[in-house]
Amino acid sequence: MTKLCILIGTTVGGYAGWAIGAPVGIFTAFTISMVGTGVGFYYGQKLGKRYEP
Repeated sequence: MTKLCILIGTTVGGYAGWAIGAPVGIFTAFTISMVGTGVGFYYGQKLGKRYEP
């Protein structure tokens, strides 16, 4: 369950970061997307561990 939550969190975080940074430029979109991916990983892992037996 943890790996699935991490996958979903990184996907959503990366996409949200890209969507926020894209109007400014491609490098900004990439940078914010990496930050969003890291945040999604962190919270996805936290959520996944909550539901493990």
